[in-house]
Order: sequence, then C-alpha cells, then structure tokens
Amino acid sequence: MHTKIFLAAAVGLGLVTLSACGSSTGDQADSKTVTLVSHDSWAVSKGVLQDFEKRSGYKVRVLKDGDAGQAVNKAILTKDNPQGDVFFGVDNTLLSRALDNGLFQPYEAKGLDRVGTDYQLDRAKHRVTPIDYGDICVNYDKAYFSEHRLTPPASFADLVKPQYKNLLVTENAATSSPGLGFLLGSAAQYGDGGWQGYWKQLKANGVKVVDGWEQAYNEEFSGSAGGKKAKGDRPLVVSYASSPPVEVIYGDPKPSTAPTGVAAGTCFRQIEFAGLLSNAGNTKGGKALIDFLVSKEFQEDMPLNMFVYPVVEGAAVPAEFTKYGPAAQDPETMAPEKIAADRDQWVKTWTSLVLK
Repeated sequence: MHTKIFLAAAVGLGLVTLSACGSSTGDQADSKTVTLVSHDSWAVSKGVLQDFEKRSGYKVRVLKDGDAGQAVNKAILTKDNPQGDVFFGVDNTLLSRALDNGLFQPYEAKGLDRVGTDYQLDRAKHRVTPIDYGDICVNYDKAYFSEHRLTPPASFADLVKPQYKNLLVTENAATSSPGLGFLLGSAAQYGDGGWQGYWKQLKANGVKVVDGWEQAYNEEFSGSAGGKKAKGDRPLVVSYASSPPVEVIYGDPKPSTAPTGVAAGTCFRQIEFAGLLSNAGNTKGGKALIDFLVSKEFQEDMPLNMFVYPVVEGAAVPAEFTKYGPAAQDPETMAPEKIAADRDQWVKTWTSLVLK
C-alpha cells in the first residue's frame, strides 16, 4: 500500500519505470504506449503485466512519483500537460482534492459492476475507479515489547501513556498518505474538538515525525528488516494492517510467525483509486489499463505485490496474506464529504501543533 514500498516487493516485476522528472509527452504520442503515473508502491507480477500487454497491444510504462501525497500534488500541478495517461494511488484521504482540481476525466470501467458499492465514492460521475483497500494502523516490534516486558499499545488512547514515551514514529500528514490517514483516524476517534488535544499529548509523549512511509518504516522502525539494518530505534510506527505479512514472506531466514503486530484500535480504512487523467494523450490505452486494474487477474495478483485487499467481489486472497495481515475488524472511517470540508484546515492546524 497503499505509500507502502515494502521490502523486496518490486523484485522481478519487469516494469519499465521512468524517472520522476521530465515529461512523457513523446510516449503519449505513441498510441501503442500507455503511461501509468503512481506512488512508489506500485507493483505487479511480470507475467500478469505481460498478459495484459499481449492481449491489449499496449506497452505499459510506469512513472513512480514518490509518496502518495507527493504524487497527487505533482499530478495536480501538471494536469494541463500530464506526465501520463492514468494515475493510480489517490486514496479517500486526498480524493476530493484531486476531483476538485479536475485531475480526472470520467470513465466507467468495464467490470465495475463486480466492485463493492461501498468502495465507489464517485459513483455519480465515475471520475475514479476503486482498485484496492487497506487499513492504516500502528505497527509494533514484538521483540522490543517482549524484551522490555511491556504490553504493546492497542488503541489511540494507549499511545499517549507514559510507558510509550519516545517510541512512536509517524509520517508528515501534509506530505504522506499514511500520515494523513493517521491524523484522520484520530479526528474520527476524538471528534472536531478533541483531536488537537490528543496530538498535543502525542507531541509531549515524544512522537517523531518524518516525511514519508519509506523513512518511517524502513529506517526508523526497529521491527522491520530495513529498520534493523538501519538501526532504527522506534518500536512503534504508523504503517498498515498488512505490513506484518511482508516481514514473513520476505524474511531471510523466513520466520514462522510475524515479528511485528498491529494495534487494532488505531486503524483507519483507506481506499485507493485509479483515474484517466484529464488531457491524457492516449485515452483509449488509458481506459484499457483501468479495465485491467479491476480485472480478476490483476486483483488476485495485487495482495502479495502491494499488500492491499482487492475490491472485486470473488477475488481470492492468498492464505499467507489473511493469516498474517487480516483486515481490521472495526477501523475508523470518515465520510468523503467530511474529509473534503475539513482536511486542509486540519492539516494546517496539525502542522502548527506538531511541527512548530
């Protein structure tokens, strides 16, 4: 997920990835090439992508543009001369910003009838197509808490307790999708008038804020393989409910149980979308690519590549995924209208409270 550039997930994917700078105008002019713009966590199995290219006749090029928040902001800034044809990775926390800025043109994907209606947040206009969902949650390093004979936190309220002082690292809510999701989760938990006081308590309890998920999870967090190598010293991190399976699947040696756990009372439900960019050079190819993203083949390939859940009904999820990273049972949620109305002011207030 999504913002979730998991260890080794991109190995052997066989993607053609473009640099995050420069324009793909020349590529767009080639009707046989379709360009996907995404956050850094985009991944697909080589064979699955090749099947699509063979069937459709299009060559897929991928432009990865940083964390989801950064990628969305850049796409908005370049919407009049877009870097590609399809954007993947805008989620429900940033959706209204993208729609209000006219980032996408309408397209009703083939196969949308197999996507759960709860995920279709733009059903009236079809400017975006739901692709996956997951849960932003605090993860904990099991070894740390065992060694210190400390019970891991289970809720938002636990995180401000003295025994967890200087243990949590989170992402910047202004630049990172999981960081923003964690902020919205706290706002859903404590309400319009309560979340500010909660973050004051978190700050007083030593929360560390970094720019994006990659730094937080793979450098600062002591429970991840990357964090161990980087000598990370924070045993609590804002990540995903689906992060623990990564540590098992890509572990070397492979552990029998996940070395990390999830604080189930800290989760916020995230839905990711793809959309056909306004002024896309290859709209026909873009539509075919979006159809592919909601195909059963891609949806079933997605969990072990991007560690998110499929939105297509009947798409199978691997046993390893459900065993080590089940979806949250009762995640915090927030109506898109509420996010649209308050997000920007909340981020501004959060920045003032936490970063200054």
